Amino acid sequence: QVQLMESGGGLVQPGGSLRLACTASESSRSIFLVGWHRQAPGKQRELVAAITRGGSINYADSVKGRFTISRDNAKNTVYLQMNSLKTEDTAVYSCNCITNSDHEYWGQGTQVTVSS
Repeated sequence: QVQLMESGGGLVQPGGSLRLACTASESSRSIFLVGWHRQAPGKQRELVAAITRGGSINYADSVKGRFTISRDNAKNTVYLQMNSLKTEDTAVYSCNCITNSDHEYWGQGTQVTVSS
């Protein structure tokens, strides 16, 4: 079973930046895909960005040009660099992974609040 731990959330002013980290308890070699999702109050959860072991990356249209997903295989960590943050980016951000054996795991989530 893979355990995922998110970190890096917090309170930031509009226009500011945050970097989220998602660290897995197992080697990145056993993980096919890692995704970052968010859920704002009263809204459905949405995929923000995802990266595969092969390096393919996808972003939601709402974050293209502002967010960057990257990975550090040596640290079993996937990062989400969030720049030019807007109030509408406020949400709980969670990461998930899909393993090579097609199992899916989720982290607990971290709160991101964008407010002046």
